[in-house]
Amino acid sequence: MNEPNHSGPRDVILQLLAIIFLYVCVISLGSLLFQYINIAYPDMLDNDYGQYARTALRWPLAVLTIVFPCYIFLMWKLQREIKTNPELLELKSRKWLLYLTIFLTALVIVGDLVALVYQFLNGGLSVRFILKILAVFAIAGSVFLYYGWNLRQTESATSHPFMSLFTWVMILLTSASIVTGFFFVGSPFAERQRHFDQRRVNDLYSIQWHIIDYWQSKERLPLNLFALRDEISGYIPPIDPESGEPYEYQKKSTLSFQLCAIFTTSQNGDDSQGTRSVPVDPYGDANQVWSHEIGRTCFDRTIDPDLYSSKAKIPIPVR
Repeated sequence: MNEPNHSGPRDVILQLLAIIFLYVCVISLGSLLFQYINIAYPDMLDNDYGQYARTALRWPLAVLTIVFPCYIFLMWKLQREIKTNPELLELKSRKWLLYLTIFLTALVIVGDLVALVYQFLNGGLSVRFILKILAVFAIAGSVFLYYGWNLRQTESATSHPFMSLFTWVMILLTSASIVTGFFFVGSPFAERQRHFDQRRVNDLYSIQWHIIDYWQSKERLPLNLFALRDEISGYIPPIDPESGEPYEYQKKSTLSFQLCAIFTTSQNGDDSQGTRSVPVDPYGDANQVWSHEIGRTCFDRTIDPDLYSSKAKIPIPVR
């Protein structure tokens, strides 16, 4: 068989595009598996403690949903062309890209082992970390095996029984990981409702601190939320983002007040988001002090004059 000395632009572009798709899929799959592990095994020593695990699922899930089928289709097309024209196996551009892929994969595996030893010496060896190491090892090892085989053999991977089976197993496992991600993320409608409720929590949080600021300045609670309006700073009490109605406020005593809102989702006892929170915010965790059920929920607050002295005003936090 004569080795081609050069390849056409189409062949180079298809091979390059397949490798790019491969890198994108590998990185996204690794990120997806990492978040699954964060949700299943939260680490108390980690400040995030799974707080953003469910949110972090969306980008790799969105990328894999689009790019992975494109990669499978492109590889199927390339393997089909190789069966028709076996001389394509000897393209220099193809070999260069395969060698580059194997080189990068080898670096990932070595880095994986270095990280494992470092974390062991640093006292950070945990179930979560070990599973992440195994996930990286499995992904990198699969890429190394598949593309290493393609470099050594003179037939397409789909023509060999073992490699054909291996390829199908990898496709099924990756597809299962993508489908699982949609169960974790939930429906777009439910997610939008959670965003509305998070906005309500942030609004109540802001109103509460402006009420405290009002009390510190005037040593009395406002009669209504309209009294919080400030033409100089431009502050206007927020309203419900969905209904457009103002939030409920009631002055109960000289130091006590109540804020109410209507929520569309339940936050109590719901760990489906993987958000077992740790109060890393210097002002506390708003998700805990504003815990709510579905429907109208009210929050009673009492100002401690010793803690919130008018002589030492606490700056209003921005969330």
